[in-house]
Amino acid sequence: MMGIRIACFVLMAVVHPYGWYTFVFAAGAIFLPYLAVIVANVGADVGARTAEAPERSLEASAPAAPTPAPAGPTVIRIAETPRLDAPRDDRS
Repeated sequence: MMGIRIACFVLMAVVHPYGWYTFVFAAGAIFLPYLAVIVANVGADVGARTAEAPERSLEASAPAAPTPAPAGPTVIRIAETPRLDAPRDDRS
């Protein structure tokens, strides 16, 4: 398609006298890249995909036993260090 686009550019500039076909060459040079992208993207979706229910992938067995709770409370401690430098005054 890019070869046709380049040919449209050349023919648009070379062919004299200018007429209605000059606009056809210009339209080809402008719209062919768009059409090439559309054709390339449509070609990527060739295979048909079927939807699969997520319940089918789950096992049909009884639910698993619940996990036991950990012994004792869980505590998260966050300790901050004191500031080493005095804060700067950037207002001046």
